[in-house]
Amino acid sequence: MIAREGRIPLDKAGLYFREVGQGLPIIVLHGGPDFDHGYFRPDLDRLADEFCLIYYDQRGRGRSAAEVEPEDVSLASDLDDLDTVRKYFQLESVAVLGHSWGTVVALEYALRHPTRVSHLILMNPAPASARQNSVFRKAYSQKLGTDMDRQRGITASPAYQEGDPTTVAARYRLHFKHALARPEDYEGLMATMRAKFMEQGSEGIVKAQAIEDRLMRDTYEVNDYDLLPRLRGMRVPTLIISGEQEFVPPEICEDIARAIPGAQLLVLENCGHFAYLECPAEVRNALVNFLRSA
Repeated sequence: MIAREGRIPLDKAGLYFREVGQGLPIIVLHGGPDFDHGYFRPDLDRLADEFCLIYYDQRGRGRSAAEVEPEDVSLASDLDDLDTVRKYFQLESVAVLGHSWGTVVALEYALRHPTRVSHLILMNPAPASARQNSVFRKAYSQKLGTDMDRQRGITASPAYQEGDPTTVAARYRLHFKHALARPEDYEGLMATMRAKFMEQGSEGIVKAQAIEDRLMRDTYEVNDYDLLPRLRGMRVPTLIISGEQEFVPPEICEDIARAIPGAQLLVLENCGHFAYLECPAEVRNALVNFLRSA
């Protein structure tokens, strides 16, 4: 299926977008937050026969990096940019799908603009509070074991600090070592990410890492950052998809599901942190059923 690409103008720069498919529009929010949308492809594109997928690279990342400085990016600017995307496609209310870190952006947006979100899909959600993030970091460190020291060595190295793509790819091999259920899916994702890092180059990697640091300061590094109490008043139809072999502790998505009135929680067998890649048939069925019935 032929995709349409373009740029949505911002004040000093522009957001790269890629639209593919037909049917109900879904705005897709990538994770990271130092990644771009490229890691979804080609796997999530397989939904284009059912839905119109609207991807975009968040400000300062991927093909939206030109003319952007890290200090130009904040959680507030990311939320404004999502609203700009919605307006650009002339959507009064739209389904929003966030993956990993993208679920934080999706939740923040839905809390601020509930009438602009028709459906909310939280795929492999990231923590929704500083406390949940502490739980995740502790479990992550325990699961990684001795590889945690290896990862710290990589991230402290001059090559990593300078954004060397090969070194950054080596770090993410460790980071996602326990995040997928099957070795073949893990290797496929690592090949995709390595290619994206090579395409991004050192300058783009360093900028994206600095943006990630800024977004962490806006969220998890704020001691009382906590979306859960606010979620109890949300009335947006919500589907949460997680994997039985997630590297994010299950109580995190369970707490999010309990907080959102009427939220549906689907935990997939033989699936980790990249449900669209690892369990594509189950994800397709879940989205079709949810978006047609909610």
